[in-house]
Amino acid sequence: MASQKPSVVFFNRVYPPSRGATGRMLRDLARAFSDKGWHVTVVTTGSKSRRGYDGAIRIIRVKAPVRTKRMSAYLFVWLRMFWTGLNLPKHDLVVTMTDPPMLVVAGRFIASLKKSRHIHWCQDLYPDIIPALGMNITRSRMGFYKKLSRKSMKRCDKVITIGRCMAKQLTHSGLEPRRVAVIPNWPDNELLLEENSLQLLRRPVPSLHDAEGARPFDQLLTDGAERKFRILYSGNLGRAHPVETVLGAAEILAQQHTDIEFVFVGDGQSYERLAQERAKRGLENIRLLPFQPASRLRELMESGDLHLVTMKHESAGMLVPCKLYAALAVARPCIFVGPENSEIARVITDFGAGSVVPQGDASRLAEEIIKYRFDSGVWFKAHEGAAKAGQVFVPEQSYEAWMKRALDVVNPPNKGQRRAA
Repeated sequence: MASQKPSVVFFNRVYPPSRGATGRMLRDLARAFSDKGWHVTVVTTGSKSRRGYDGAIRIIRVKAPVRTKRMSAYLFVWLRMFWTGLNLPKHDLVVTMTDPPMLVVAGRFIASLKKSRHIHWCQDLYPDIIPALGMNITRSRMGFYKKLSRKSMKRCDKVITIGRCMAKQLTHSGLEPRRVAVIPNWPDNELLLEENSLQLLRRPVPSLHDAEGARPFDQLLTDGAERKFRILYSGNLGRAHPVETVLGAAEILAQQHTDIEFVFVGDGQSYERLAQERAKRGLENIRLLPFQPASRLRELMESGDLHLVTMKHESAGMLVPCKLYAALAVARPCIFVGPENSEIARVITDFGAGSVVPQGDASRLAEEIIKYRFDSGVWFKAHEGAAKAGQVFVPEQSYEAWMKRALDVVNPPNKGQRRAA
């Protein structure tokens, strides 16, 4: 191996230019592997089957729908990616992600057949999360899929989770702790451009006597309206991200605090319901905007005085929304509406980077927002906590952790020690 470049093949349904957080992080990591001298291949999907390159990274796309909602469509994608993997030459390392679900099973079979090493990158915990997403599944099918998934994970050389809560969930279900590692996700590189990195703590912030907040980027979102204190939600608003508590808080604040607004930028299955409820309740303090180009991402994120993340309580340990890391990258306080026993809540609490509010407590959420709006000392303290956290959760840290795990798997310290069956 010392005289030959190692090779790795990644499997994930999404890869840029297709939109999606997992695709964006896969591209970042694939480029990091390539920069370290690895031969990198990515098996993903597209509107048509084709092969090409993203820099030095070989991209193999199988034809699949852009939007996949039905389980039958996911199965179709799974089978096509599995078949593609079977027909590839051997790679030293196979890395599977969690879109489509149960990809770990396909990866395990491919790795065994090719005699490759296998790392499963667990972004979402399937099939455990299916009921939390409101999808119907019988107990017998759930039990079968869970048993199959865990059996495959137990045979992986390493399972990399994105949160401590997820690692705990897996070890409690029978995975050996030595096989499980935690490597957090990271913010978009567009938020951490080299020319901006030294300015991380120098951007405009509210003084202790200024409750207006800090928003250097007003043109995109104000449309000439008066300046308001902005709660920003940016990204996917899917089944695991409920909006009822946010709607309740917006209703409370609309009556007495017209200088506070909620801005949602992105899409997802819950956006339609959010738009319907906004119209039904006459909530003019909620604004809905489409995704913005990457070139405007940093100024968009800085336009929020307070960032918002939501998550269902029952999905604790099964996913970790990466929106938090974007907020931390621009040193903005964050309010998390979700379970206290989750990675997001733990990071916010450990760094003092915001507040955690339980789902269903709209009054508490409104109170927290008012506190940040009118007590700039509270805002500034959370801003400092977010800035400190933002210096910890950077791409390079995760890349280095990944490289170490990958090399340890491909070149184990004790080569005579056989991998467990």
